[in-house]
Amino acid sequence: MDEKPFPAWSWPVKQCLKEFNVKIDKGLSSYEVEKLRERYGWNELIKEKGKPLWRLVLEQFDDMLIKILLVAACISFILAYMHGGEAGESGFEAYVEPFVIVLILVLNAIVGVWQETNAEKALEALKEMQSESGKVLRDGYFVPNLPARELVPGDIVELRVGDKVPADMRVAALKTTTLRAEQSSLTGEANPVLKGTEPIFVDDCELQAKENMVFAGTTIVNGSCICIVVSTGMNTEIGKIQTQIHEASLEESDTPLKKKLDEFGSRLTTAIGLVCLVVWVINYKHFLSWDVVDGWPANIRFSFEKCTYYFKIAVALAVAAIPEGLPAVITTCLALGTRKMAQKNAIVRKLPSVETLGCTTVICSDKTGTLTTNQMSVTEFFTLGGKITASRIFHVEGTTYDPKDGGIVDWTCYNMDANLQAMAEICAVCNDAGIYFDGRLYRATGLPTEAALKVLVEKMGVPDAKARSKIRDTELAANYLIDRNSVKLGCCEWWTKRSKQVAMLEFDRIRKSMSVIVREPTGQNRLLVKGAVESLLERTSHVQLADGSVVPIDEPCKQQLLLKLVEMSSKGLRCLGLAYKDELGEFSDYYSESHPAHKKLLDPASYSSIESDLIFVGVVGLRDPPREEVHKAIEDCRGAGIKVMVITGDNKSTAEAICREINLFSKSEDLRGRSLTDIVRTLKEMGEVVAMTGDGVNDAPALKLADIGIAMGITGTEVAKEASDMVLADDNFSTIVSAVAEGRSIYNNMKAFIRYMISSNVGEVISIFLTAALGIPECMIPVQLLWVNLVTDGPPATALGFNPADVDIMRKPPRRSDDALINSWILLRYLVIGTYVGIATVGIFVLWYTQASFMGINLVNDGHTLVEFSQLRNWGQCSSWSNFTASPFTVAGGHMISFTDPCDYFTVGKVKAMTLSLSVLVSIEMFNSLNALSEHNSLVKMPPWRNPWLLVAMSVSFGLHCLILYVPFLADVFGIVPLSLSEWILVILVSAPVILIDEVLKFVGRSQRWIAKEKMA
Repeated sequence: MDEKPFPAWSWPVKQCLKEFNVKIDKGLSSYEVEKLRERYGWNELIKEKGKPLWRLVLEQFDDMLIKILLVAACISFILAYMHGGEAGESGFEAYVEPFVIVLILVLNAIVGVWQETNAEKALEALKEMQSESGKVLRDGYFVPNLPARELVPGDIVELRVGDKVPADMRVAALKTTTLRAEQSSLTGEANPVLKGTEPIFVDDCELQAKENMVFAGTTIVNGSCICIVVSTGMNTEIGKIQTQIHEASLEESDTPLKKKLDEFGSRLTTAIGLVCLVVWVINYKHFLSWDVVDGWPANIRFSFEKCTYYFKIAVALAVAAIPEGLPAVITTCLALGTRKMAQKNAIVRKLPSVETLGCTTVICSDKTGTLTTNQMSVTEFFTLGGKITASRIFHVEGTTYDPKDGGIVDWTCYNMDANLQAMAEICAVCNDAGIYFDGRLYRATGLPTEAALKVLVEKMGVPDAKARSKIRDTELAANYLIDRNSVKLGCCEWWTKRSKQVAMLEFDRIRKSMSVIVREPTGQNRLLVKGAVESLLERTSHVQLADGSVVPIDEPCKQQLLLKLVEMSSKGLRCLGLAYKDELGEFSDYYSESHPAHKKLLDPASYSSIESDLIFVGVVGLRDPPREEVHKAIEDCRGAGIKVMVITGDNKSTAEAICREINLFSKSEDLRGRSLTDIVRTLKEMGEVVAMTGDGVNDAPALKLADIGIAMGITGTEVAKEASDMVLADDNFSTIVSAVAEGRSIYNNMKAFIRYMISSNVGEVISIFLTAALGIPECMIPVQLLWVNLVTDGPPATALGFNPADVDIMRKPPRRSDDALINSWILLRYLVIGTYVGIATVGIFVLWYTQASFMGINLVNDGHTLVEFSQLRNWGQCSSWSNFTASPFTVAGGHMISFTDPCDYFTVGKVKAMTLSLSVLVSIEMFNSLNALSEHNSLVKMPPWRNPWLLVAMSVSFGLHCLILYVPFLADVFGIVPLSLSEWILVILVSAPVILIDEVLKFVGRSQRWIAKEKMA
């Protein structure tokens, strides 16, 4: 049930218990649980109903080009049925055409449905994040493993270290002094959050600020507690995210290319309709005639047979105009692009996003882990020098948890002075963290800041020369171990063995520090403290100098230390103060829990008095540093006209320091307090194409809403990955930039082959139009056009996807998503080329029927009969011609073509002429693919061998064409015959000029652009 939960974080525990009428030591009764379940429902995420399969299948046909093909297939089927019945053809040959068209549509639908069903898995990943069981108090008894789905608001739950939180709950009582929850999957912040029981008197605050609440899907990393369930199921924070993901998925828009192709489809429909109308108007006299009586038409005669012939031409026009191979070629090109990107660590989950990347105008990047390494590291530390007024600053290199990554600059302190030894001892011993290697990265266990301190100790070394050489030998031996996952921190181990920990004073918010009591080699106890610098300085009475001497702290010294703290903080460093204390009073001989002073350690209120009169040692500055390669990537973005916005929940000064370091400053509006989805939605409304990075569950709705959602592969949650379009295998910002460059290159190549295929189709349409306008027999049938569009055009178009990228691809502004795929000049070029294709294909057909030779090539050595051009145009009236005869003729391979009726010379006898037309069309399109290598550059500047794949593809296409010519069964299916060598020479001579024509057009285009540039200059 959707019921608004009350603000439990701002209410005291007693009031929360009263709200559910529950006692913390009894829990709910079974009766109360049933009543509450009726009201709130089960504690589970509701699964949105997916689209049924029939709906998905129908949606694949909701495309203008596909609708035209469907109509063409229906008409073709009816005509095949009627014609097959009359001519007594074998079933297969009559139905080849509609069968092939339907097969294309079915394959297209299968691919579309498969992509759709793979797209929506983010919600499933969310369900996996939910806890399966919990320890719940019911009827006064704890149920140890109650299924999480059975929880209701008001339940009392016990949480311990390692437990996954089963619902949103208010912390009612702590069973340990501290409680920490790891909630980075919800908030995006890596550091575990300290939880307490005190109310927060703000009615509406961010998740991070709700320090007395634990949330479903997060994990307890330290301590244990008793909680009251306040929200379950879809009312939890994770449930709200599911709702947002679903809403964002409803807002998904088409990619820029899809919009352009849809626009092209609707224009093509209009064009096909107009051409069909013109063809019918020109030829109406062939199937419709009448006498005029008293100025009015009478005796109207209609020839159904002739009418269906023009129906066939309409089908041929539809087939010729639509590039049927285009969806397959686009999918192939995008798939090849994804393979290239995967090699660059960008794993593309949704194919169309490859193309969208190319027109990205804004990259909204998270700071932590994308621009930075997400690995805390010490970058500098300082201590006092030989005098109280002097200080020493040490700079540390290395940005990861790898102890061998970098070192301390100009480090000459292997024989460390007493002050540096104290610093190393505190960093190593007052520390619970560890480091391990996961096969790819060094990672931290425990708090990231403590792990960074351990790495610093390894870089500092140890003061004992013998121990130092032993540690070095152990490190060398570790390189040859089979188990490389555990990382041996030799220096830290040396310190922990030397100074044995006997007690720990846990961190709390009041004193902002934590400490340990250790037994020194001298047998004396020492207190080692680390915490917030200001807090430690308030409890400091002395400072340690470089030589180990201790002097009282005065006000100028304190101010000097605070000034240094401000300077370090302004660089975006997180500062930790280090101190110790030797005079421990009653704790000077503390050894175990049986010691009389132990009861003081059970009371956190006494920790401040124990950590007083401290001796201050120094300050360590840590940060999550920017990745080395990000600086160049930001420059590339600037050059490419892409705006970069950093969206982070981190401290403002820290974020500004990182942005200053990588030369990034956004002049955009202040976005503080805005949710990620609001920011993405606003940018999209402004017309921007948005790429958004994210790793947490909280980022998933924004990733879904963005044009390109980019999830982190290493630190990202499964939910973020499933909601994204692309996953970064290395979590690196520069990978996004190289993916954008690849996306631009792929788009340019796709534009090349789309234009190539469309220009080929323009030629086919003009060819059919000329045939119909002149009234000659059709020189190509639809099944031949289908073969050309699908098979012979496919390989060269795919090979154009391998065109090398322009060298200045990332020095151009992003293309606008509404940029025309075909501008007016390109359209004019294609019309000129198309006109030549039409004239060449129809011309060779006419030449064969009317001319004895052409360019010195004998056309009648096969013995066919020549006719006048006027006879060819009026071939339908052949039966009324007197004394017309047609001689049988031979084709290559010795096969004889003969006729019982001389008029069959224009139907059955046109196989040779039709073969020549088809061969010219295929050859022209092969030469035209060379023109498509570059939109503007000449073949002299961009020779074919720059893309060897295109030459291979041309050979494959010619090979396939020869296959249907010279294999008798295929030749019968396609209605063609083999050609002789002299006929092939004629085909090449007629086809080759297309290169020359486009070279002239490219030259004119380059000249116009040069003149335009000169005028602008």
